[in-house]
Amino acid sequence: MPSSGEPFLKPRFVSPEVSAPLEPLLRRVAEGDRDALESIYRHTSAKLFGVCLRILKDRNEAEDVLHEVYVSLWRRARSYDEAQGRAVAWLTTVARNRAIDRLRSRAASRETATVEGMEFADESPSAFAHMQAAQERTALERCLAELDERSRQAIRTAFFEGVTYEQLAARWDVPLGTMKSWIRRGMIRLRGCLET
Repeated sequence: MPSSGEPFLKPRFVSPEVSAPLEPLLRRVAEGDRDALESIYRHTSAKLFGVCLRILKDRNEAEDVLHEVYVSLWRRARSYDEAQGRAVAWLTTVARNRAIDRLRSRAASRETATVEGMEFADESPSAFAHMQAAQERTALERCLAELDERSRQAIRTAFFEGVTYEQLAARWDVPLGTMKSWIRRGMIRLRGCLET
């Protein structure tokens, strides 16, 4: 539950379409405007809930994380920098990171048994894990670069920004089936490239 200084927003998921620019609303939230926060919530909660639910696969946990995202927004709206990208992408990243943190926390609590006197191994990522992650990122970037421009942009936008196929189709002014086809063909080529 939020403290008395934090807003409480009941889960109420509306259309995922963001129909108003969020940047001016974020500036108002940074100044303590609760109505602006409510407006951002109405415009983004369905989309951000979808991001959380896709990662956590649990509705209650997704709702909890979504609430944390908006409490965090209330506290940290000043940290948003328009020069770094669109507000919806920033909020999507915050939601995604919070959900991943919750997922990791859930996994860690399942694996950790509290036993007095028991020593636990250092669970921080090893140098090998860091090297492997860097190699995977490099391979992904190399394979993305081999795709045609429209497939590459569609895949990046859909998977890294959390934009739906419908929103992409509208943004690019193409039929939904065409957009799905571009992404599907791109993913097949990407998978083939990564497996070689």
